[in-house]
Amino acid sequence: MKKKTSLFRLFLTFFKIGAFTIGGGYAMLPLIQREILEEHQWLDTEEFTTILAIAEMTPGPVAINTATFVGYRTVGVLGAVAATLGVVLPSFLIILTIAVYLPRFAGHPVVERVFYGIRPAVVALIGHAIYKLGRKILTNSFAYAVALGVFLVQLLLQIPPIPALLMAAGAGILYSVRSQKQRKAPED
Repeated sequence: MKKKTSLFRLFLTFFKIGAFTIGGGYAMLPLIQREILEEHQWLDTEEFTTILAIAEMTPGPVAINTATFVGYRTVGVLGAVAATLGVVLPSFLIILTIAVYLPRFAGHPVVERVFYGIRPAVVALIGHAIYKLGRKILTNSFAYAVALGVFLVQLLLQIPPIPALLMAAGAGILYSVRSQKQRKAPED
């Protein structure tokens, strides 16, 4: 399933992702997922979800971390650099442009209406990414229990993501050890 790619194709793909996604890393996930899994088939679903988990646990924005990991996984160190530059450069150029022109238009009603419409769209894009990934990842009762547990812990206790991910990792280890023991147990 995995396909080889060039540095330029990798840069261009992540440049497009960075240029056409508003709302930050999580809003980029649907486009990253479509480009990486469906359009270019650089990774399979399992590799992609593993990269997302690592990108979430490491310091820095999830989109940049994901781009770096995907670039490294597909091309190597130069791929990591190309993908990271590709996803960061549009934001840099946009922020630079905004810094120059926003003071003139900051209170303009059209600008305010544009952002009024964009914000809920970002939430919908994130929800869509969750739905698509969830269909592929939530395949058994254990996966549903972990997802629901982490969601509730975040909602009710508001603990930082890293402890929540570590608890989920611990649950995964315990579950797999228990499953292995059950498979090895002699049948009576």
